[in-house]
Amino acid sequence: MVSTRERIIQLTDTFIRDKGYNAFSFYDIAEKLKIKNASIHYYFSTKTDLGLALLESHTERLHQLQTSVEGKNGVAKIKAFLSIYNAIHREGRICIVGSLATDIKTVEPKMAKALSSFANEILLWVTTILEEGKGNKTFSFTESPRTKALMIITNMLAAVQLTRLTGEKDFIAIRENVLAGLKIKK
Repeated sequence: MVSTRERIIQLTDTFIRDKGYNAFSFYDIAEKLKIKNASIHYYFSTKTDLGLALLESHTERLHQLQTSVEGKNGVAKIKAFLSIYNAIHREGRICIVGSLATDIKTVEPKMAKALSSFANEILLWVTTILEEGKGNKTFSFTESPRTKALMIITNMLAAVQLTRLTGEKDFIAIRENVLAGLKIKK
């Protein structure tokens, strides 16, 4: 059974991805969950505290995904990374990083710092996957691993947003092009 705290965090995730960070309040959460505002404040003193808890939840899931592919080859790891966007696309959502990035200038500094840390953790993971893959000749690309990681992440982040308008076929084409750009050696 999902705890009230978890339900609040899950609904916050939905609101941020659907409306944006600044477009909802504790009142909206309380109304939707049919609980009192005080119940939310019991777990989260401020909206920033709630946002930080959400980012912590996403970080934990990222770590679980990383652990699940530890010791696997670069292809399995990059496909695991892409699976994040497959799920986001399947749900008709947008990336939490992309959604929160649009509000970066309006959130408290500790929230902005936490988002930046989360984004950089993703970037470091993908960069490491590409460095390892390039080093053992699984992947071949001309850019630096960090630049290639930035290109992959931004392609997928934008793909889930744009293909909400253009459709499934385009999402698949973008994802497959990302893989093809690594010139995977079998």
